[in-house]
Amino acid sequence: MSGKATILFVDDEERILRSLKMLFLGKYNIKTTTDGHEALEILKNEKVHVIVSDQRMPTMMGVDLLRQASQIAPHAMRLLLTGYSDLAAIVGSVNEGEIYRYVNKPWKADELKNIVAEAANIALRLSEAQTPIKEEKTKPAAKQASLQSSILVLDNDPATHNIVKKISANCAPVYCSSDIENAFQILSEKEIAIMVSEIVIDGKDVSGPIKTLKQYNPNILTIILTSFQDTKTLIELINQGQVYRFLPKPAHEGLLGKSIQAALQRYHLLRDAPQLLMRHKVEEPSQPITSSISGKVMNYLKKIRERNGLFAH
Repeated sequence: MSGKATILFVDDEERILRSLKMLFLGKYNIKTTTDGHEALEILKNEKVHVIVSDQRMPTMMGVDLLRQASQIAPHAMRLLLTGYSDLAAIVGSVNEGEIYRYVNKPWKADELKNIVAEAANIALRLSEAQTPIKEEKTKPAAKQASLQSSILVLDNDPATHNIVKKISANCAPVYCSSDIENAFQILSEKEIAIMVSEIVIDGKDVSGPIKTLKQYNPNILTIILTSFQDTKTLIELINQGQVYRFLPKPAHEGLLGKSIQAALQRYHLLRDAPQLLMRHKVEEPSQPITSSISGKVMNYLKKIRERNGLFAH
């Protein structure tokens, strides 16, 4: 790869920007601003590989900035750096900003350097390959169905099963399960494009298997549909599971329908341009997740990985 990556840092505190500039000076071309509107102008006029934004800023919230950045500079990798575990910001960072990582302040210098280096490397590689980032226009339902991509619902609420079946009737087959082991058996046997999943089923946290699934099947896109509001779990699902959307219960048919449609389009784009999977790379957990996963689920995960070897690029 030739040339340095350009990193844009956005924070309303000058001292934070000075610290970030000193941390990364020399290795990258560094741009800084305290104003979200100025950041958008930079993105319009210059090639930026990574944008790192604070959330709580007076002129523009970080989530709003990253949402607009995704339209102006879709190739730029987006990171949200914030000292607040704000539920709305966490959800918005995924649904609107489609961020690569959510990083808490105060940051650990080595950890932040590694995350930025990884994001910059991905952006440079995709830029040099001139890989298209944007999804194609909506494909006809018949063509989507012919691609044999299916949807799996993991939830013990029949209402969720019914609404996903209704939404997806003309675009993809739907499999439903209220049991984690049965769900992963389906995943090991069928090509599942999208999983719509609750986080807590029968009082048990299933976020561990959901995060691990992305490591074994990078192609899958997960929509979390839940009333669960633990911010730590949601942040881990972003960084370690690269979930595609967070949606609240009770399910809103219109919102869920748009999310499923967008996920199907993204899935087919990833299959057509598998190098884009780099943008969905998950963070290695600080502690092994597999210790909390049953033997049956682990066996299914291994089968999923073996089956995906047929599609490896």
